[in-house]
Amino acid sequence: MRKPAALLLLALAGAGCRQVSDRPATRGPEVERLRATMETVRPLYPLMGPVMFGDWLSFYPEKGQTFAQYLASSPNVPDRKRRILYVRPLGEFTPAQTRIVELTAEYLEQFYGLPARVAPSLPVTGIPAGSHRFNKTTGTEQIQTGYLLDLLKDYLPDDAFAEIGLIATDLYPDEKMNFVFGQATLRDRVGVWSLHWLGEPDKGRKDFDETLVWTLKIASHETGHMFSIPHCAKYQCVMDGSNSLYEVDRHPLDTCPECMAKICWATRSDPRRRFERLAAFFARQGLPAARLSFERPLKALDGSAPGSNAKPASRTAGQV
Repeated sequence: MRKPAALLLLALAGAGCRQVSDRPATRGPEVERLRATMETVRPLYPLMGPVMFGDWLSFYPEKGQTFAQYLASSPNVPDRKRRILYVRPLGEFTPAQTRIVELTAEYLEQFYGLPARVAPSLPVTGIPAGSHRFNKTTGTEQIQTGYLLDLLKDYLPDDAFAEIGLIATDLYPDEKMNFVFGQATLRDRVGVWSLHWLGEPDKGRKDFDETLVWTLKIASHETGHMFSIPHCAKYQCVMDGSNSLYEVDRHPLDTCPECMAKICWATRSDPRRRFERLAAFFARQGLPAARLSFERPLKALDGSAPGSNAKPASRTAGQV
């Protein structure tokens, strides 16, 4: 029987909207503004539906985490020295996959607010015998994630808050699992994810867009763990765990209100401007449905979205 695929093991690292000299305060007017914003947009975000067999939570029951619990957990936040997000290609890519890498870096910059850069590609050759395998169940050559994470640590820039490796080859974490989409480390600020199961972007525009959306979901999810954000277990949220591509497809592109507040607190960013940046990104890509998912909370902050029953939050919530 095929074993479920895990999206990742719990991880950490992060990003921020600007250079910061100290940790943001866990109480005070900025936190209260974020709480007000959460309540304003909350009606727009559906709760997680019933857990079906095969879903992540059916195998790995998790409680999730509130914004208040996040503030109390002393999470990772960017500092003056480490504030850049690096996306590093590993191995060879097709032209369309290379474009996916570039757009992923651009998206993470809008999603988390950190400056994001595509790092020079690293070759993946001479892999030790114990770090790769042929999986008869999936029919694929695979590389063990631990080997790639160690490789990324060796090339981690001094100013990196996180370094995310992107590879076209299938991945596996250990002999217990068939494959993973991606994995990140707990303290080393590196992560890796694979394009292998995410379609064929060179086939045409429709396939490219499909691969792009899947990749952006997984990339933002993995990076969220590097902010010390665990899996969400309450809302339909990009931070929900995933056991399959079908489950990834069901997840929205954006975070829920609680996870949004965590990101904006850690980065001292304005939720409104974050939504504006992300809506503009998808407008540039010609993806109206994705754009709408970020325009709706913007309208809620103006008190004009259907289902919005809270007072508009302050336009000055947070800092840029």
